This record gives sequence, structure tokens and C-alpha cells, in this order.
Amino acid sequence: MILPHTQFSAILVLILGMLCWGSWANTYKLAGKWRYELYYFDWMFGAMAATLILALTAGSLGYDGFSFRDDLMIAGKRQWLWAFLAGVIFNIGNMLLVACLSVAGMTVAFPMAAGVGMILGAAVSFALAPSGQPVFLLLGCALVAAAVVCAALVYQHMIDLRHEHTARAGKAKSTRRPSSAKAIVLALVSGVLLGSFLSLLDLARQGDIGLGPYSTSVLFVFGALASTFILNLFLMNLPVEGEPLEVFEYVRGSWTSHLWGLAGGAIWSVGLIALLVVATLPAPTRPSPVAVYGLSQGWPVVAALWGIVAWKELRGGDGRVTVLEGLKLLLLAGGIVLLGMAPLFVHR
Repeated sequence: MILPHTQFSAILVLILGMLCWGSWANTYKLAGKWRYELYYFDWMFGAMAATLILALTAGSLGYDGFSFRDDLMIAGKRQWLWAFLAGVIFNIGNMLLVACLSVAGMTVAFPMAAGVGMILGAAVSFALAPSGQPVFLLLGCALVAAAVVCAALVYQHMIDLRHEHTARAGKAKSTRRPSSAKAIVLALVSGVLLGSFLSLLDLARQGDIGLGPYSTSVLFVFGALASTFILNLFLMNLPVEGEPLEVFEYVRGSWTSHLWGLAGGAIWSVGLIALLVVATLPAPTRPSPVAVYGLSQGWPVVAALWGIVAWKELRGGDGRVTVLEGLKLLLLAGGIVLLGMAPLFVHR
């Protein structure tokens, strides 16, 4: 299988993964008025197709002659199960993330969900295998938590400003200010789930019969795809916004909407494999812990910047929005750096 052989090439792969994970949501925006539940079917089909193509090409080529199929057959069946279950848990969290994206946009959904996931992931990792400097972990989690709070404040203030503007124009349906609770709850629950699957994914890759990066990705995405048909139908009948959907609405979508969904899943899949590949590299080839953690967790910052710059999600905001948004990005970046630095210091 093809793997990076130098630290520089590994960093380039990490940057690719970060950009893919922080950018795939642009395809949902480009799909227009396509409901997120219908978009998600295409997203999963695109993710599965791209994962299989990469596993059968990059995962089966290379000078070592060790293919994706060899890796899959050598791995234990329990490891198969852990990867599959990790994909199911991830999928529930990711579906809620896309639901939050449809309500609140990239600037709010990604930092909040990813921030909660980072805090939970750091706590679970330290509880299972205490290592690193607790002070850095606590400070990093505190900064990330503060960034999540800032994101919630930005969203609430933005919807207040939009409601006031609508009311002044005489177009408001009610004088009651809209609540940000729906988007915040979706993001928080999504974050808890996105921070929970990592320990299962680690179990799938551990030991002499652990899965390699390409086989892990195939079983992980297969678990996500299999659960989509149940979970997405549930969300279609109990939508977070709008009227319930029938399955046949899927075939009524335009070909451009379907293509954007397929592209979104494919982009995410490239990012997944890129991050898994670097995570399995031996110590001489793997970059420093700060670089690995920072680049693998920097995708919510990328997504937030897309929302601000490309989609103008904060258009109409005042000085308070600008200050809170800038503070959010700084806190999030600072927290990621501190969490990445924690393993450099031995806990005594």
C-alpha cells in the first residue's frame, strides 16, 4: 500500500486531510435548496465509492506488495466489528452535524460540534491511558469550551439581529425573538457522538492483527453507510426543520444536487484516509505530536473560515459579532495547540 515515507510528505498528507474535512460542507451549500436528509444519501454513496476506489488503488499498490485485501484478511474479526461500530456512532454524530449545518451554517455547526468532540476525546483518552501533562489538557479543554460558548453567543446574537431587521421591515411573523436552542442542542449532541467513536477506532487498529488505514476506512464507512438507511429515514419522518419527507423525493432532485452530494462524500473520504494513514506511521516518519494533532483537528477552523469568507454567514453582524467570532477562532486554535502539546510532557 502507498504510505508517506518522510515527515514532510506526512505533513502534506495531514494538510490535505484537514482541508478536505474542513471543506466538504461547501458542497451542501452548492447543492442549493436540496434538503440535508436527501443530500446525505448522496454524501454517503460518494464516501463509500471514493473509499473503495482508494483502497483498491493506493491501498493495494506500492513496492511492499501488501494490499488492502491482505490487510483485511489478516486482521481479526473483532477489529472488523470495532471499525464497523465506530462508523455507526460517527454517522449518527455526523448526520446531526449536517442537520445543524442546515439550520445554523458552517461558522456555528463545525466549531461547536468539533469543540465538544475534542473535549470529550481528550477526557476519554486521558481516563483510559493517563499520559501527557494534565495542565495542558485542562487549559486546552478550557479554551476549546470557551470557543464553543463564543460560537453559541455569535449565533444567538446573529439571529436576534436578523429578527430585528425583519421586524423593522414589517415582515416578522411574531414579536418573539427566535431561539438558538435547536442548533445548539444539535451541535452539542453531535459533538458528544463525534468524540465517542475514536476509542473504538483505536481498538480496531491495535495489535498485530489490527486493521491498516485503508481497511479501517472501508469498514468504518461501510458501518456509516449501513446505518444511514435506518437513521436518515427516521430524520426524514421527524425533521429538525420543514415538513416530513417521502423517500421518492430523492429521485426528484436535480443531477447537479446529486453530484454535489457525491462530491462532498468523496472529499470527506479522502480526508479520512489521509488522517488514518498518518496516524499509523512509525515514529521516525510521523511528524511531531503538535503537528499531527493540530493539523488533524484544525478542520473546524477551516470550515468556519469558509462560512465567513465564502458564504458570508455573518453578513449583517455588528461589532459584537466581529469580536466574538475573532475570539472564538483564536480560542479554538489556542486550545488545539495546547491539546497537541500535552503529550510532549510526561505526567508524573
